[in-house]
Amino acid sequence: MSRILFAGETWFTHTLHVKGFDSFTTSSYGEGIKWIKEALEEGGNEVVHVPNHKVQEDFPYTLEELKEYDLVILSDIGSNTLLLPDSTFVKSEKNPDRCELIKEYVMDGGAFIMIGGYMAFTGIDAKSRYGETAIKDILPVKCLEKDDRVELPQGITPVIEKEHEILNGVDNDWPHFLGYNKTIAKEHATVLATIGNDPFIAVAEYGKGKSAVFTSDCAPHWGPTEFVEWKYYNKFWNNLIDWVTK
Repeated sequence: MSRILFAGETWFTHTLHVKGFDSFTTSSYGEGIKWIKEALEEGGNEVVHVPNHKVQEDFPYTLEELKEYDLVILSDIGSNTLLLPDSTFVKSEKNPDRCELIKEYVMDGGAFIMIGGYMAFTGIDAKSRYGETAIKDILPVKCLEKDDRVELPQGITPVIEKEHEILNGVDNDWPHFLGYNKTIAKEHATVLATIGNDPFIAVAEYGKGKSAVFTSDCAPHWGPTEFVEWKYYNKFWNNLIDWVTK
């Protein structure tokens, strides 16, 4: 069993409704972690979830705190949320660079996974900018220097490129996806699957630790219903967790 710190995969929506002369707004909160959290817990893992809006204050500030977990997962959350707690952004106070802490954590034997989305890798409008942080040094892929989204409303199916224990017991016939973050594989990385000739699942070892990327969504919208209800969904995620934490 692994103790997993899972940050991200939540959002707020603020909508303006215009009806002729009049207008009003509505707000809502959403989470996309349901499917992967249930999958990992079914595999016997403990998942500690920190939603996007709480990461600024609640994500660990020290290496010792990070080492309380066997694995750190970032899913659809930009680097600014890690780099700019209110005490820094509002009060101009110094704080640890939590991207650098994640790098140190992996180099010292921790495990790390980045999952794709509009606020992963380089992200929409290049706002996530992980390629400008220390996390770039522990990713199996290089981030683009521009908006890295590949939108495929017609759907695209990943292609398995290499046999690996992460894919043991998982059907090679994957469901379609509706988009992904375009990245470039590093020379020393192992690319297990591609999507549109770009990395889809890639892994690497850094120092004493391991890291992996999954460059599309673990939940809607890029990951459609066919993926989250896929009979191998739980098996894949638990295989991946077992490998990076081993």
